[in-house]
Amino acid sequence: METKVIKLNWDENDITSELHDHVKKNPLRLKWSIVTNVEQHLPKDEIKKEKGFAAKLPRIDLRLVTINSSLEYEYHMEAKNLEENDSGLKRRYIDTGINNFVSKKYENGCLLGYVLDGDLEKTVDGVNKLLKKDHREPEYLKHRTSDLHDKYYESEHPDNLLIKHFMFDFASLHSA
Repeated sequence: METKVIKLNWDENDITSELHDHVKKNPLRLKWSIVTNVEQHLPKDEIKKEKGFAAKLPRIDLRLVTINSSLEYEYHMEAKNLEENDSGLKRRYIDTGINNFVSKKYENGCLLGYVLDGDLEKTVDGVNKLLKKDHREPEYLKHRTSDLHDKYYESEHPDNLLIKHFMFDFASLHSA
C-alpha cells in the first residue's frame, strides 16, 4: 500500500477494491487457505424471501474466509472514509460502522478507517468527540498495540462487544 496507488479522492469502495487486490496477491493468503471477496451479502433470517429481498440484505465491504478440515471461518471488514475536518464522515463512521456492529447487523469483524485528509490522531479524536456528544464515552476508540498494524484501535461496547479499528493513514502517505 506504500506505492501511493490510492488516490485521496477515491470512494471507499475504490480503496477496498485495491486493498482486496493486495490481499489476493499476498502469498500468505494461499498458505493460510484464505478466500476473499468484496461486497458480500450477509443473509438474515428476519428478511422475508420475496422478489427483491436480496437488495434488502446487509452487505459487508470485505470478507475473508478460511476452511480448515470441516470448519469454515468468516471474518468481515467494514470500511469508511474519514477526514479530520469532515464531521459528516466521522458521524457516518459511527452510524453505519460502529453502530452496525453494535446492533449485530454486522458480526465477527472489524472496521477499516481510510484517513484521506488531515491528521489520523485528530481524526480519531473527532470520532471520540462525537461519541462523547452522544453520551457514549465508554465506547471511545483507544489506541492499542498490535503486531498486525501500528494504527490499531479498540472500542468497548455494551454486551462485552469489542470492536477492532484498523486505520489507514493515506493522507500522510501522500504527503511524505
